[in-house]
Amino acid sequence: MRSRRDRPIYMDAHATTPLDPRVLAAMLPFFGEEFGNAASRNHEYGRRAEAAVDRARGQVAAAIGASPKEIVWTSGATESDNLAVLGVARAHRERGQHVVTCVTEHPAVLDPLLQLEREGWEVTRLRVSPDGHLDPEELRLALTAQTTLVSIMAANNEVGTLHPIRELARIVHEHSPALFHTDAVQALGWIPLDVQEDGIDLLSISGHKIYGPKGVGALFVRRRRPTVRLAPQQFGGGHERGLRSGTLNVPGIVGLGVAAELAAQGQADVAPRIGALRDSLLAMLERELDQVLLNGDATRRLPNNLNVSFVGVDAEDLLNEIPGVAVSTGAACSSASLDPSHVITALGLGEARAASSIRFGLTRLQTREEVDRVAAEVVAGVRALRNADGIRSEC
Repeated sequence: MRSRRDRPIYMDAHATTPLDPRVLAAMLPFFGEEFGNAASRNHEYGRRAEAAVDRARGQVAAAIGASPKEIVWTSGATESDNLAVLGVARAHRERGQHVVTCVTEHPAVLDPLLQLEREGWEVTRLRVSPDGHLDPEELRLALTAQTTLVSIMAANNEVGTLHPIRELARIVHEHSPALFHTDAVQALGWIPLDVQEDGIDLLSISGHKIYGPKGVGALFVRRRRPTVRLAPQQFGGGHERGLRSGTLNVPGIVGLGVAAELAAQGQADVAPRIGALRDSLLAMLERELDQVLLNGDATRRLPNNLNVSFVGVDAEDLLNEIPGVAVSTGAACSSASLDPSHVITALGLGEARAASSIRFGLTRLQTREEVDRVAAEVVAGVRALRNADGIRSEC
């Protein structure tokens, strides 16, 4: 196996993160001798598995200021978001059939809302400013007596813009009977989260975005003031208080518990350190290149996020020029075409800006040396492409 030094420098943390060795160590026994089913409480194997699940439930709850009984295990962020959106809507259909969201949400929220529209629901999608912020006043005006749910993500997965979740939740609760859900998948470990102080009714997280395992996530579901009712979307066995049937992924849950604990404990130290490295990366790119445009808010953004457009450079071409760097474009690929990022487009920046955007997602393992190497390779790649375009335009 190649060493980390010999492999491309990884800066795609918004897509996934490496598994923390401490998380792996906690998980390993549950792939072997601790193989019990957490639902089999009538013997030691099951009871030990159940105890491990309960311990993880407490770790996740503590990381977001919740009660362990308010944590529901899922297969990841997509299922958590689907359960929150569809579960609330279908459980409260008689109260109203209106949902409010934002145009820059993740597809795990936007796609379930399309399904609700097919079922006759009304969905209001709030617009955002060029830096990715929604206007709290527009949220207030969008609320009606029929609004059942408001779903606004804590931090955008592409441009890193942070929404004022506490303020938005307060507006929702003061002006409507709606519940407030936030997709906090990118936020945990980078910004403080407290479901009680922030007024959050439902919150989604995912293991593999916080240096935990893939295939496991959690949904916080408030039990008191108010008690949140959900219509289950998966049936067969009545697990997780009937909200999410299916044999629990004990190794994954154990890993998610440790990952959430480490993320919350390290946030105060990791966020400013990585934020400084991110700022240094941007400064080097802007010093060496012209027409480097920042996408998203310059300050109110995730500390590890940098999304920039290099004017006149196709992002896909740039990725081919920088094989030593693992990053993502700001556009989503399909088998037949390259569609512009719905987030960049929603900012009103145009398809050309989206097609030239690169998303850097720094990990908490990033070093100054790696940042310097990434900057140098990107600068060389952009210059090569711009020079090539200049030569072609003269021919």
